[in-house]
Amino acid sequence: MSFSPLRRAALKGAVACAFAASLSASLPAVADQAILRVSAIPDEAPTELQRKFAPLGKYLEAQTGMKVVFTPVSDYAAVVESLATKKIDLAWLGGFTFVQAKIRTNGTAIPIAQREEDAKFTSKFITADPSIKTVADLKGKTFAFGSPSSTSGSLMPRFYLQQAGLNPEKDFKNVAYSGAHDATVAFVAAGKAEAGVLNASVWDKLVQAGKVDTSKVHVFSTTPPYFDYNWTVRGDLDPTLVKKLTDAFLKLDPANPEHKEILALQRAARFIPTKKENYDGIEKAAHAAGLLK
Repeated sequence: MSFSPLRRAALKGAVACAFAASLSASLPAVADQAILRVSAIPDEAPTELQRKFAPLGKYLEAQTGMKVVFTPVSDYAAVVESLATKKIDLAWLGGFTFVQAKIRTNGTAIPIAQREEDAKFTSKFITADPSIKTVADLKGKTFAFGSPSSTSGSLMPRFYLQQAGLNPEKDFKNVAYSGAHDATVAFVAAGKAEAGVLNASVWDKLVQAGKVDTSKVHVFSTTPPYFDYNWTVRGDLDPTLVKKLTDAFLKLDPANPEHKEILALQRAARFIPTKKENYDGIEKAAHAAGLLK
């Protein structure tokens, strides 16, 4: 069978178009593989999270050869859901958020690194009321937690209060949730709550930056130490990439000026390996506090 020159040209064009369409259809998948999608629990203002992550993002790009995109979310649950539905690859989680992510992903989420400080993390109870000197003095007072899903702003302080014989919903005049650690300080400073609790790291940062008047707002109690924050990857991420990311965090060296800036913004002396078992205690505390069923 033979075709006219015009017919042959049309067939060649159709084949070329089909090939171009096929190639175009495959491009999004290739592009997705070249992007590392990162997020974090919103325990501070979104602008602060972006500022803190920027140098780390550039560092991870150099270490992985991938474009790193950071996407802030509105609440803690959104990070867990995004990790479970593969909308993000890497997430900065609190201890309790990791437990939630582990459950939501059927145990596949993998914590790869934590700050050295996260092995002995604490929460600070604060007040501007001179009559509050111990947690026992919180009875009948108004109180502010951070986010309901926050390890250091809700779960572990609540567990500590329960160990001291206090049930916030029954023993406090009112319980509020500020949504973030810095917001809790603002609540207490403005008199919206007579006392509150936040993580020790954010408290120290706010004090050092002069953003809290310690002659008025002060710490009156501290929880026992517990494991907290970590960087977690979704379980089906390429093992080679998981190793690159893990090595990247562990290689951060405070003696290197570039690394020192990254570590300072992450409020870390250095990063160390972590494992799922480190958060078993938090999972038990969550069950005891009625936050997991």
